[in-house]
Amino acid sequence: MTAAEPRNYPFSHPERLDTEPLFATLRAEEPLTRVRLPYGEPGWLATRYEDVKVVLGDPRFSRAASLEHDEPRMRPQPSQPGGILSMDPPDHSRLRRLVTKAFTVRRIEQLRPRVQEIADGLVDAMLAKGAPADLVEDFALPVPVTVICELLGVPYEDRVDFRYWSDAFLSTTKFTPEQVGECTLKMRAYLEGLIAQRRATPRDDLLSGLVAARDQDDRLSEDELVMLAMALLVAGHETTASQIPNFVYTLLTHPDQLELLRADLSLVPRAVEELMRYVPLGIGAGIARYALEDVELGGVTVRAGEAVLPALASANRDESVFTEPDRLDLLRQEGTHIGFGHGVHHCLGAPLARMELQVALDTLLRRLPGLRFAGTEDGVEWKEGLSTRGPERMLLTWDA
Repeated sequence: MTAAEPRNYPFSHPERLDTEPLFATLRAEEPLTRVRLPYGEPGWLATRYEDVKVVLGDPRFSRAASLEHDEPRMRPQPSQPGGILSMDPPDHSRLRRLVTKAFTVRRIEQLRPRVQEIADGLVDAMLAKGAPADLVEDFALPVPVTVICELLGVPYEDRVDFRYWSDAFLSTTKFTPEQVGECTLKMRAYLEGLIAQRRATPRDDLLSGLVAARDQDDRLSEDELVMLAMALLVAGHETTASQIPNFVYTLLTHPDQLELLRADLSLVPRAVEELMRYVPLGIGAGIARYALEDVELGGVTVRAGEAVLPALASANRDESVFTEPDRLDLLRQEGTHIGFGHGVHHCLGAPLARMELQVALDTLLRRLPGLRFAGTEDGVEWKEGLSTRGPERMLLTWDA
């Protein structure tokens, strides 16, 4: 390979929750490297913690500029205008302010008893049914889906449809481009129908609040309203629904850390932070940012108009920030992970995701003693063809 030829990325097929082994070499020798993803033009891949934070937080790197390029990406469809993830301030700030109040730490803590009630009800059903249980279908999906439905104001009984549409939205190879387009249109039409209902009969939910911001205050366009609702619905359940079984799988395959947590459940909040650092959720890098001017980064000059992809999974294993970064350590205190991103696009729902993950781990370990694989870890069925990793099916058992 010559210096002018970008490497094909991902560099290898990700196995379960393994982190790309080449990252460590790149951090040491070539922290910014040219890559070509399955779709779009080539770009730079940033692998070091500090470089990734610059790409995510420095206003010299733009998301809005991606709409003017064929951005490097894992999925066939490029970013769409009107989406909050394709905006820079001040437009991004304008939309984010509309929903920030719903996701403050204080507001989320007020939801904790309800999330605990949901989790306990699901475990009650698992106990009544008896082992084995599928952690994904019986617990990991219903918890965040129920919460985001109640928060946003989406009927829970429609969850099968919007889960299918969400999978299409996150598809790399599982769906054809035509199927992705069809599912996107169906999700859009579905949300437009709910928006029309809220216009006629407002309720005490986030969707009604967004409709009011559109109709009464003219703080966002109709297209921005629909796109924001889509983003909240997809992100509000998909990531946490994947991370709950990812975290449980990781603990079950690290028995020393699992026993540490079982012995002291007060460590659950710290465990969630370490698991966020340790577990790579996506199969690719973060979404591309475009340099608005020449920027010195990682020992190279990124020219204006070039894309940089932040490798969060690599940054969270950076030896300069974390001691023994490839070791899961639930007592770790140094460093701050960037599993929820950084900068203006830092995950809006991070407080909600943290709380849901804390409740999920605490409830499962407290109420299902001896929780373990029903068989072996090799029996876990993993998602394929999606940009997020996680079990598709994960059978567990526990002590009577």
